[in-house]
Amino acid sequence: MNKKKVIIRKLGIKHWINTFCDMHNFISKSNLSTLDEIWFLEHYSIFTQGRHGNKINDNEIRCINGISVINSDRGGGITYHGPGQQIIYLLINLKRRKIYPRKMIFIIAEIVLNTLKKFSINGIFNEKNPGIYVDDKKICSIGLRIKNGFSLHGFSLNVDMDLSPFDYINPCGIKGIKMTQMKNLNSNIFFNKVQSVLLENFLLF
Repeated sequence: MNKKKVIIRKLGIKHWINTFCDMHNFISKSNLSTLDEIWFLEHYSIFTQGRHGNKINDNEIRCINGISVINSDRGGGITYHGPGQQIIYLLINLKRRKIYPRKMIFIIAEIVLNTLKKFSINGIFNEKNPGIYVDDKKICSIGLRIKNGFSLHGFSLNVDMDLSPFDYINPCGIKGIKMTQMKNLNSNIFFNKVQSVLLENFLLF
């Protein structure tokens, strides 16, 4: 992604709905001179339901084991976000960069696979159910939306988090899927280091 400048933002831990609104505000105010942005952050515990799952009635308040469930306009099914999971949102003008959505997914996959390899973890990209898997367990979920030529949302990489909420759902709408995280595969994992390696790999593009 080095043909045009990009702004990197490290936002810490944020409520999902606030970030969702910020993303759409960014897109609505963007023009040809707007620089692309990549947001690194974590979310407080929440389930988000993608466009390919069962939507929640707008008047319905829904929780699963005390964790709120909220609709999202990204692709994919239901998933969980929580502290210790690295979220990266990609607000990229794909039209300007001449990147097709499918290519964007492959770029994300390569960045994540290269990051995992840096920590001696060998992952596999599943194109049919977009995500990265290690030993048949999912470690990274990918969900994008394209609007006005921009990409929104991005991916979530499980680094060092509480995985138990995934047991309450069928992650990404896939029955029987199991989740894993980097800490389970390499005890020498530190969140800030993983973030730094991800950033380095992004800058290579």
